[in-house]
This record gives sequence, structure tokens and C-alpha cells, in this order.
Amino acid sequence: MEIKPKFGTDQLLFGMKQTDVKSIFGNPDKQFKDDDQNIIYVYNTQKIRLTFYEDEDFRLGYIIASHPMQTLFGNQVIGKKVTEVQKELEKQGFKIWEKEDFDLAENYFNEDHWLILQSEYDQIIKVEVGAVIKNQDEFDWKFGAK
Repeated sequence: MEIKPKFGTDQLLFGMKQTDVKSIFGNPDKQFKDDDQNIIYVYNTQKIRLTFYEDEDFRLGYIIASHPMQTLFGNQVIGKKVTEVQKELEKQGFKIWEKEDFDLAENYFNEDHWLILQSEYDQIIKVEVGAVIKNQDEFDWKFGAK
């Protein structure tokens, strides 16, 4: 599956509704609400977690992926060193990274593209990508955009 910053991943576009996602992947293996009442879909085979934002009419706004075949600009990322992936991403305009430590895990966040590379033992284990905000209070939904 190809991660597409600012857009989504593969056929999944930010702004899709749950029915749109189900038409692609079928019913989720697990579904629940988080503390903010967002709806979460989990697909085991794809190793992907999708968040539909409650305060945005349950549009797809956030994706967490950990499938070993996950790619970013055509390059595999899961299992790679963060510095190696960051070097490749710099060529795509990903210049500024904020780093956060959480015990063993480290998050590398690029706000311009709303992308997080999460690593443990110096290897990327998860990639998180979210819809970006195009102005002060509105998401840049890609699904159904003209």
C-alpha cells in the first residue's frame, strides 16, 4: 500500500465516509469509538487503523499503517532506519522534523505533511498520516474534491 501524504493511502482518500471505505475493504475486523467519540476501523490483513472524525461528520481523517509492504514515494518504510527514510523524504520537501520520545518508541513528526514515523530499536514500525488543514479551521478533504 502506498502512503500518499495529504491524500491518504492507496484508494483511501481523506474525507471518505465509512460506506466509501467499506466498498473498498469490506467490513472492518474491529470497530470502536475512541475517547473523542471518533469511529475507528481496524483491518487486520492490511494492518491499518482508520479514524473517522466525529466533529467532521465522520470523515476519514487519520490513518495508522504498519504493514511491512507499506511504501512512501515508492520506497518501503517499515523496518527501515528513520534517518534513511528521512533522507529520501527530504528530496520530496519533508525538511523539518520534530522528535518525541515515548519510553522505547520515538516519533518523528513532519507537520507540513502531517506525517509521523514511529520507530523502535532504530527501525520504523508504524507510519501515521493525517488530513491537513487548508486554512484556520477547515480540513483539506481530498475525497470528492473538484
